[in-house]
Amino acid sequence: MSRAVAINVAANTNLPGRRGPVYPDGRFVYVPIPEREPTGEPVPTYADLGLAGYVPDDAADLPVHLDPEFAGVLGREAYTYGDPHGVKAGPLSRLEPGDSLLFYATLTVGGPESARADWLPPDWGAFLIGEFRVAEVLTGEEYRDAEPETRSRFASNAHVRRESFDAAVLVRGDPDGSRPFERAVPLSTPARGSEANRLVADLSNDSGRGPWWRRVLRFDADATATLRDLIGSTPTDWSV
Repeated sequence: MSRAVAINVAANTNLPGRRGPVYPDGRFVYVPIPEREPTGEPVPTYADLGLAGYVPDDAADLPVHLDPEFAGVLGREAYTYGDPHGVKAGPLSRLEPGDSLLFYATLTVGGPESARADWLPPDWGAFLIGEFRVAEVLTGEEYRDAEPETRSRFASNAHVRRESFDAAVLVRGDPDGSRPFERAVPLSTPARGSEANRLVADLSNDSGRGPWWRRVLRFDADATATLRDLIGSTPTDWSV
């Protein structure tokens, strides 16, 4: 049976200094972090991607680390994700085809308070923003030893495009089951962004105490089935 892992991605108050927005109806903007390593070829900046208004002024011309990449979003054509950090690479490397890799981000709540959905926290919160239905997982070593045909499936990934490949794991999503969400799915309670709702506290392995929004969240088969049903529902059905 399928399992799921959720990891934190996207812009935050450290990189590049501002979170992406989530709007009163739950729609959001995916704003990646900046690229901090030399790349083998030029990569687009925030300004190039039309994201300059969502980052600090001095970040507008920074190159973007487009990871994860979602087909049809910000000019991308594939679903790939790479990570160099062992704390994420370990659980990601154990994912199997059919499992879910979920991405969550901390987002700043915008728009008039009177228009906000009642499940939104007051200022900021953590939200699921997309999913890969896993098609393929390679460790960094497996990628280095792979045949050219296999390597080509990850050619657009940000870590592959760096001058020095540094991913400890690479994940490719199945196009038939992978997508960014139309609306963000809350992991925070309506009371405050730092307070975990039942998706974290009851369904995941995490206690929801401390800075849970920075941690890897794991979901067993039963929890994954519940989570997938919830993600497929309308926002008014979210009992969080």
